[in-house]
Amino acid sequence: MAEAPFPCTLVFGGVRSGKSRHAEALCRATGLNRVYIATAAAYDEEMHTRIAGHKSQRAEDGWQTVEEQHDLSSALVRELEPETIVLVDCLTLWLTNRLLAEAHMDDEFDRLIDTLAVRRGPVVLVSNETGLGIVPENALARRFGDLQGRLNQRIAALATHVHFIAAGLPLTLKEPSP
Repeated sequence: MAEAPFPCTLVFGGVRSGKSRHAEALCRATGLNRVYIATAAAYDEEMHTRIAGHKSQRAEDGWQTVEEQHDLSSALVRELEPETIVLVDCLTLWLTNRLLAEAHMDDEFDRLIDTLAVRRGPVVLVSNETGLGIVPENALARRFGDLQGRLNQRIAALATHVHFIAAGLPLTLKEPSP
């Protein structure tokens, strides 16, 4: 079994850019057991159908799925086995869930960063880049964009590898020096 070459990887990009596909391929390439922490919540029928399809596809591909929309840090602690690689998909949906629950986001971010810093096994985190467009016109959307940008920066600072995905093509922004 191959050892994971990275303790923490951030894969981020725009909607439908190929982030999840790239993150899944990174995980499969390790040969490790794979746990998929899914953060999506089904607020409508279309999302419920989408989630069910993804879950079925992951099961066929050998993933163990953990659904956790709010307590991401605890889910990561439960999946501390060093011979398991954990994929979190995605931080943007987790942030949305916590923001709508009126959580104190600085505390949430600190808790997540602290958890990632002590993880023994590798983790790949998927997130959206929401700051490449226009400034939103309402306060909630501006707050969300600000929080997403801060979260991505904090995760990128901690991560050993950072990949930006555009049109299905990965651009490596950070990797350890040889």
